Amino acid sequence: MQMHAAKRVEVIIEAVMERQVSRALTEAGVSGFTILPVLGGSGRSGAWTREGGVGRANGMIAVICLIAPARLETLLEALFPLLDAHIGVVSVTDTQILRAERF
Repeated sequence: MQMHAAKRVEVIIEAVMERQVSRALTEAGVSGFTILPVLGGSGRSGAWTREGGVGRANGMIAVICLIAPARLETLLEALFPLLDAHIGVVSVTDTQILRAERF
């Protein structure tokens, strides 16, 4: 089986931003992504849980997508303005995928 290089982009952001992140991904040409609830974690302000609240939205989400490396810069440019005024982080890792034509 042949594997193909791709980028895995993960966005952890306030749940209130779900619609804006989804729109930014779509406008950047991302054809598929997954949104998951985040149960808790720890950051600069210490540990937090979904029940204890974080930020203004009382919850965080994780948005994960796999994209062709050539699309990365466009996607990051679309996401950056959303992070400017909200709690959030973006991570990018190299990965390998099957069926590259889907990405």
